[in-house]
Amino acid sequence: MAEKLLNDEIRTQVKEILSEMQGKVKILFFNSESNCDYCSTVEALISELVEITDMINYEKHELNSEEAEKYDVKMAPALVLLTPDGEDKGVRFYGIPSGHEFGTLLQDIVSFSKGATPELSPESIEKLSGIDKPVEIKVFVTPTCPYCPKAVLTAHNIAMANSNVSASMIEANEFPELSMEYGVSSVPHIVINDKVTFIGAYPEPQYVEEVLKAL
Repeated sequence: MAEKLLNDEIRTQVKEILSEMQGKVKILFFNSESNCDYCSTVEALISELVEITDMINYEKHELNSEEAEKYDVKMAPALVLLTPDGEDKGVRFYGIPSGHEFGTLLQDIVSFSKGATPELSPESIEKLSGIDKPVEIKVFVTPTCPYCPKAVLTAHNIAMANSNVSASMIEANEFPELSMEYGVSSVPHIVINDKVTFIGAYPEPQYVEEVLKAL
């Protein structure tokens, strides 16, 4: 038997967190047969979550599939979360959501089970409601970065607030070419529409302003 990624203590904590789920969440896992060192780890992690709760369904797809095209997934491993209604809110994880980012994944799963309502201030939601063209937020992270989850969760909540916004956690070490392309040296490193870049977990109002700047 392969060794479990989550030990008993962590499983107990995870079970407690996921007990707050209200509806079934579907996780789409995108795999690549070629050149994907971390795909098996991500698949194992999701499989263990499915063992812990029956509120998660997961589907596996290849990068060259129609599903990957439908959800605009171009790298693997990737995770796409869908609400109980099957709605895609533009929330993506590229690479293993491990270390501090495992908590981000769990928070997102619980949020999606309740319909993925953005946890943002009314002011932020109002400002974001005016976005009428595509916005892509990339948040480069590492598993050991304590400030990264806040940066990812804020981006994911912004995506939940407007269907024109997508937000991706990208594990910087797992996608070195992309990290080099964007000059990632410290994390969280946030890139919006390839126009606006900032480093650090900005407070929500500032974060929203940066997103609006990218328009």
